[in-house]
Amino acid sequence: MLEETVTTGRRKTSVASLRLRSGTGKIDINGRELSEYFPIEIQRRTILAPLEKLGGNGRYDMVIRVKGGGIEAQAVAIRLGLARALVQNDESLRHEFKDKGFLTRDARKKERKKYGRAGARKRFQFSKR
Repeated sequence: MLEETVTTGRRKTSVASLRLRSGTGKIDINGRELSEYFPIEIQRRTILAPLEKLGGNGRYDMVIRVKGGGIEAQAVAIRLGLARALVQNDESLRHEFKDKGFLTRDARKKERKKYGRAGARKRFQFSKR
């Protein structure tokens, strides 16, 4: 494995920068533990899904910096960054990760508000009289 792999994952307005290195499984997100930053179990499972394919996360240490968006978008951004880092180290994982959707960047973003409307698509209330 390389000394350190640095990758980026994005979702909506969240951007996650991930440093993956050999280690004991320590995960640091913005200076906090994984369970402290993501208290909900399903979010932690979302993040660690690419590592479950490899048989656990005891082999790698991660230093993650994430900003923007909501907590759910941040979790998916981290998952994308982690999957990209693992593929960078072992190209044979690309096909499996691609099939599971770990390498797909979700391009959906919030649609902008348009003039003459209450929101992106919502109209102002119509009054006949």
